[in-house]
Amino acid sequence: MKQEKKLTQREQEQLSEKQSQQTEARDFASAEELLRHDAGRTQVPPAIAKRLDESIQREPKPPKSWWKRITRG
Repeated sequence: MKQEKKLTQREQEQLSEKQSQQTEARDFASAEELLRHDAGRTQVPPAIAKRLDESIQREPKPPKSWWKRITRG
């Protein structure tokens, strides 16, 4: 039979603090703010990141600004 280890007071406090941080509710002012928060905490799989980079490279370049065309910039 497995014997369960009893947690010390310090370990119990650390565990409850960690759990409260994970389940802490947070309000976002906009959907964009929520997405940015989620993107910062979510790791993109390498295969998807590669496909996304390739897709972005295939996008047409935006036309130059009128002032860059005039000044040949």
